[in-house]
Amino acid sequence: MYIGLGIALLVIGAILYFAVTASIGGISISMIGVILMIGGVLAIVLSFLQQAGNRSRGITTTRETSVDPGSGSRIERTDVDPH
Repeated sequence: MYIGLGIALLVIGAILYFAVTASIGGISISMIGVILMIGGVLAIVLSFLQQAGNRSRGITTTRETSVDPGSGSRIERTDVDPH
């Protein structure tokens, strides 16, 4: 989800850092570019960590089969634990 945002921040930050030579009184355009690039990297890293966390949450299924001694029929029981 945040990968697109991270890429956009990286691109905008790189443009501000490497391509813009204008200056505004009291504001460093290149420093804003560095801050945006750091934010973009953080957004991408957090996105990967979030996806890795979602993959580790699995579903555990337990299946038991037994035979009813009275009727001789097979009984199946399935338990699902979504963590």
